[in-house]
Amino acid sequence: MSMGSCGVAGGAGRRLLLLLIPLATAACSERTRVVRSGADGWFRAGLPDEQPQMTNIELPFRYPVHLFRQRVQGNVTLRLFVDSLGRVVTDSTQVVESSGQAAFDSAAVADAARLRFRPAMQRGRPMAVSLLFPVHYRHPEPSALPDSVR
Repeated sequence: MSMGSCGVAGGAGRRLLLLLIPLATAACSERTRVVRSGADGWFRAGLPDEQPQMTNIELPFRYPVHLFRQRVQGNVTLRLFVDSLGRVVTDSTQVVESSGQAAFDSAAVADAARLRFRPAMQRGRPMAVSLLFPVHYRHPEPSALPDSVR
């Protein structure tokens, strides 16, 4: 008897599965179509004709005080997403290459929010792009390099 009830549930389950497969396939293809067409406003296929240009007069990056006092230096590479208005999308900023100092990395991410750009252009229209942005922390009086590094 338990086999009979399983067979009925199994048959209903298969019918439900057969109904869901076309819906899932349609949803997946619709999502793919939207992303490929750029309808979400983030990405249009192709490279820009003109790269974004930074418009800040001064770089907004501030040296972490405790690292400055210790004369520590470092480089951080960020991935920035610049929207079609030239603003950095702060929630999307990522450290691609760490300096090895968490304070440099977090300061770079936080201060990148104050960067401004003239947007990238494609066929005369502004477009959103992703770019790599290096941040160099240099002390005016660096400490001497260890002998092992010279």
